[in-house]
Amino acid sequence: MSIVERINTTARRIPTWAVYILYILPAPYFFYLALTGGLGPDPVKPLEHEYGEIALQLLIIGLCVTPLRRFFGINLVKFRRTFGMLAFTYVTLHLLVWAFLDVQTLDRVIADIIKRPYITIGMAGFLLLLPLAITSNNWSVRKLGPKWRQLHKLTYAAVILGGVHYIWLVKGIQLEPLIYMAVILGLLALRLRKSRSRVRLPG
Repeated sequence: MSIVERINTTARRIPTWAVYILYILPAPYFFYLALTGGLGPDPVKPLEHEYGEIALQLLIIGLCVTPLRRFFGINLVKFRRTFGMLAFTYVTLHLLVWAFLDVQTLDRVIADIIKRPYITIGMAGFLLLLPLAITSNNWSVRKLGPKWRQLHKLTYAAVILGGVHYIWLVKGIQLEPLIYMAVILGLLALRLRKSRSRVRLPG
């Protein structure tokens, strides 16, 4: 049995709930660190950062599913919605920490969304993910039919906005957010190349 076949066999045996449990564990762990001083004397910003970075990583993992199957034969499609819902969960936690622990008042939340471009972009990404989270269930797939796939292409815009939000958030030019953005653009370029090959007329 090849390595790819072993990976696919193992993936088929792993239930999606196990992936949910594995990836949700960092949420209470980092919150515990924030409460006990493990994230430094001012833990709110590091807690925001940890939740936001995990969310971006999960969105990127979701983008990797199709290229992995197309180029390497690794089939993780059954986990794609799982990664999406986990990403939405961490984006929501990131937003809640910012709104309730950092900014704290509704007036300031609204003012920051309007006045700070990186927050405006981050909020736009969250709003794009909201209908995707709501429709990430079998009933919505059946009800929407082909429109479901079209709707969930909003993921591409949301992950780009997440990457831009991260770049804009940090002070100065830092390598880590640029690497994230390069990976995002590379994965989206693979999808664009695939779409173009589909519409190309036979020569």
